[in-house]
Amino acid sequence: EDGLVWTFTVPEGVTWQDGEPFTAADVKFTMGRAGNVPNSPSSFGLITKVLTDVEVVDDLTVRMKTKDAFPLMPDYMSVIYIVSKKYGDGATTNDYNSGKAMIGTGPFKFVEWVPGDRIVYERNPDYWGPKPEWDKVIVKPITNDSSRVAALLAGDVDFIDNPATTDIATLKKNKQITLAEVASNRLIYLHLDSDRDKSPFVTDADGKPMDKNPLKDVRVRRALSLAIDRKGIAEKVMEGLASPAGQLMPPNVYATVPDLKPDPYDPKKAKALLAEAGYPNGFGLTIHGPNNRYVNDHKISQAIAQMLTRVGIKTAVVTMPSNVFFQKASALEYSLMLVGWSSGSGEPSNPLKALLQTYDKTKGSGATNRGRYSNPALDILIDKALSAASREEWAKTTQEATKVAMNDLGIIPLHFQVNVWAMRKGLSYSARADEYTLIQSIHSAKK
Repeated sequence: EDGLVWTFTVPEGVTWQDGEPFTAADVKFTMGRAGNVPNSPSSFGLITKVLTDVEVVDDLTVRMKTKDAFPLMPDYMSVIYIVSKKYGDGATTNDYNSGKAMIGTGPFKFVEWVPGDRIVYERNPDYWGPKPEWDKVIVKPITNDSSRVAALLAGDVDFIDNPATTDIATLKKNKQITLAEVASNRLIYLHLDSDRDKSPFVTDADGKPMDKNPLKDVRVRRALSLAIDRKGIAEKVMEGLASPAGQLMPPNVYATVPDLKPDPYDPKKAKALLAEAGYPNGFGLTIHGPNNRYVNDHKISQAIAQMLTRVGIKTAVVTMPSNVFFQKASALEYSLMLVGWSSGSGEPSNPLKALLQTYDKTKGSGATNRGRYSNPALDILIDKALSAASREEWAKTTQEATKVAMNDLGIIPLHFQVNVWAMRKGLSYSARADEYTLIQSIHSAKK
């Protein structure tokens, strides 16, 4: 309705797992809660900020209003899972974790969560969709990649995600194991402090603190990018289970830039750019990253540090568990970070706004801009795209914004992962680009 009002219809006949009907009131409640969860590590505020009003028309109809035209409204709304108003009103994160507020409309019911040991689900006999295939499902967290593979081969588990890349070739030869894989929209990239004059982990070539932050210079950022052998990382570190990246999402995604390629590996040019920027002897840097979040994350950080050191940027590596890393990264404690991003809405304006637009808590922009990169020209393009009158205009402007962001290297894209699942013979899985492992998508293989 005139680009500012969107009317959504709630499917009829859907019930919560306590038998109560799923209604428009639940949708309204969720939209009010989603962006305001205390201490949320990844708030949906980026999405809900576009809303100026949510109105319940009747039990099956909800009307949402936006301040400006917003062509991606259906895409953004699909990212937020609806929760029950009855159980969620006043509920805390602990209430959801304990199961007290853990009620949904899906094919499986939550039974129990024993932290570090298991999550148990059982079939929801009243599910509105296709009948769930499994009576009971036990999900066990096995954080070590090789240990997951060992558990699968021993028959202790039936299905795993993210097997160690070093084990893939062996698993493919095993006739008792089936693999499912697909190219991911998960971008692994470097976020760098291009904001502060003094950055905490930048030193001169002798290891002394610097009054001037070289990462603020686009020539230095380009030198870092040219120093990285993306193909080498994809082939050797990732065992072929990655593809080099030159933009925010894979090139086959709508509104990406078809001819935008990854920077070539050119250490000679990298050294020349450093000298041109005033750092002929390089400088010192530390790369921080998680060691249990992305496929081979620790190994990738080590490889990048070696590559940067070869061109004169003496680089140390510090990795840690992801819960510690992200808390510190969000507090802006680092100078160079290895991180990843998967677009929940499946399109490139999502990472543009979250990672590269100037941080503005009130506006909801730059919510995950941990380097505090800021480019007014880019901000204008992102806002223009997200208030476009049509998807065609949005796509064109999004492509323009992507070119600006990548030319200025607000972040340094590295590669896109390949998502892999392994399972015992007799099972099948529909591999997903978003990395989700959905119980209802695990099936008995057709004979």
